[in-house]
Amino acid sequence: ALTGLGSGEKVPVMTETGLTEVTTRQPIPFGHKVALRDIPAGGEVLKYGEVIGVATQPIQAGEHVHVHNVASRRGRGDLQRPA
Repeated sequence: ALTGLGSGEKVPVMTETGLTEVTTRQPIPFGHKVALRDIPAGGEVLKYGEVIGVATQPIQAGEHVHVHNVASRRGRGDLQRPA
């Protein structure tokens, strides 16, 4: 979020198929992420087209995406593949 968003705000989103909108389900603090579509538990979480983590629980479109529902894949030695 480029600004703090309140619950119930409609956010315009450009997708592959055109302009749509997502309605926030709770406040989204400045600099945090909001789900643009439903993500199942175990599903990949993308930011700017890059996988940044895995959903630890189902996340609905419009929900706050942060450490409470995403496990990061960055800097995790336990997730590295053996050489």
